[in-house]
This record gives sequence, structure tokens and C-alpha cells, in this order.
Amino acid sequence: MSRKMTIFILSILIVAVVFFTPSCKKLNVNQLRANHHFTKANNHFTESQYRLAIEEYERALEFNPELTLAYRFLGESYKNQYRAGDESPENLGRAEKAIENLNLALEKEPTNIQIVHSLGDMYDRMQRFEDAEGMFLRVLELDPTNMENYYVVAGFYNRYAGDHEEIRKKAEEMYLRRIELDPDNHQGYAYAAQFYDNVRPIPDFDRAYAMHNMILGMKPDDALMMFTIGVNRFNKAYRLQNLLSRQERIALADESEATLMKSAEMDPNYPDTFAYINLLYRNVHAVLFPERSERFIREADRYMERYSQVRKRQLERLKLEEELKKGQEER
Repeated sequence: MSRKMTIFILSILIVAVVFFTPSCKKLNVNQLRANHHFTKANNHFTESQYRLAIEEYERALEFNPELTLAYRFLGESYKNQYRAGDESPENLGRAEKAIENLNLALEKEPTNIQIVHSLGDMYDRMQRFEDAEGMFLRVLELDPTNMENYYVVAGFYNRYAGDHEEIRKKAEEMYLRRIELDPDNHQGYAYAAQFYDNVRPIPDFDRAYAMHNMILGMKPDDALMMFTIGVNRFNKAYRLQNLLSRQERIALADESEATLMKSAEMDPNYPDTFAYINLLYRNVHAVLFPERSERFIREADRYMERYSQVRKRQLERLKLEEELKKGQEER
């Protein structure tokens, strides 16, 4: 290429640069400033300095209103400053700012599950049930194969259930849908059993029992699950003693005894099994068979002594493990 041609091309480039520089320079400078404040805001957010983070995220958005992440973490910053139950205007203002900015972020990323979940959590903290429910159900729609999402939604419903049968049914539905999606995973049955065990005022002992037995079918050598079934049958016999017939309580007590004894045979080093055999003999068998109560009380005392012995060995073992761990850390 000749020298004259080179000079000619350079001249054109210089003219183009001069022509485009004002707008491009302004755009680039704004982006640089936005990124600078965004970086500072992130550092403050990481250090839980939310007031400072808010100031920097807002500055970043002044220079670049399209910075989606800034809206999201501005909302998260306000959310972290919000105190549930505080009805002061200042605190409620933080809540509204959190919701406003999280919604702005969601408008830009409507399928972002983290933003949807965060909004649901914010509405939940404010006790805005319907808004929170909508967001949590949207999480399920966006990611129906994530099993943990069903537990999140079920937990949400549980917090509002109380005496509301309709909401409790919604929680139950989530646990059962989780099982339907992955029927070979024992974890789903465990969560459902826990749900039934925690129904108030009276646990749904039989449905919890059914879930425990499903797990036992998958893990027949699980001593802890055998223990759990024994405790379930004891609790029903003991807590519903005024609602059940004597024959029903005897059947429950017999099954509780059989499963607890089996659990003790499978794992003789688990102390709680012996504690519950003691409770069963003392509080159920001795009441059902008053003519043999003295014998059952003696048996209860014997199993309570076994509990003390096994528990003592367990504590000694834990202490030794802790000392060994501490010794390894000091080396």
C-alpha cells in the first residue's frame, strides 16, 4: 500500500473517530462509572453493609438503567434491611423498595427462578399470603423437576396452615406430588411422614405410619426406621388413650413392643430405643393390664437402666472422638 493511500485511510478513520467520539465516549464513560459503582456495591453487599450497597447500586443505575443485576441486588439489599413485624413507616418503605426493585429485575428476567423465589420470600415475610403463594407456585412452573421446590412450597403452606384445613391440604398435596414424581426415593416419604406427625392438634398417626412403612419396605435393615415405627405406635396408644378402645390400644402396644425390640436387636447401641420400651411398659402396658402392672414397672426399670448404660457408652465414645479430632487439628 502506498504512503498516500495509508495517509488517506488514516484521515478517514480520524474523521470517523472525531464524528462518533462524543456519543460513544459518553456511553462508555457511563458504563465504566456504572460498573465502578456496581463493583463497590457488590463488595458492600458481600460484607453485609447493605446501606452502603444501596447507595452504590442506585448510583450504578443512574449511569446504566439497563443493569439488571443492580435492580436485583438493590432489592436484596433493601430486603436484608427489612425487619418482619416492624410496622414503622421506615421499615415498610424498605419492604416496598425491595419489592419494587425485585419486580423490576423480574421484568427483565421473567424466568429467573432466584428472583421469583426471593420475591416469594419477601411477600412471605410481609405475611402477604396470596402474593407469596403466586411466586412459589411460579417457581414450580419454572422448574417442576427440582424436588426441593416442592418442600419449599409445602413448608410455606405449613407456616400458614394452623386451623386452616384448606391450606393444610395444599401442603399435603405438595408432599404427595413430590412422592409421585420420584416414588423410589425414600426421602419423599420421610418428609410426608414428618408432615403427618406434626399435624395439630392431633398428629395423623396412621398416615405417618403408612409413610414409615413405605420407607421400611425400601430399607428393611434400617434399625432407626424400625424404631420410628415403634415410637409412632406408642404415641398413638398413649396420646389417644381416651379415644381408642382397649383392644385397639393393646394392638398398638403389641406392635410398638415388637418393632422396638426388633430395633434394639438390630442396633443395641442406640439408647433411645430402650428409653421408649421403658415408656411403653410404664405408661401403656401397666395401664392396660393393671393386674400385671408391677411386673411391667420392673421391666420398665430394667430397660431404663439399659438406656443409662448405653447412653453412657455413647457419650464416652463421642468424647473420645472429639478428643481425637481436636488432637488431629492441633498437629
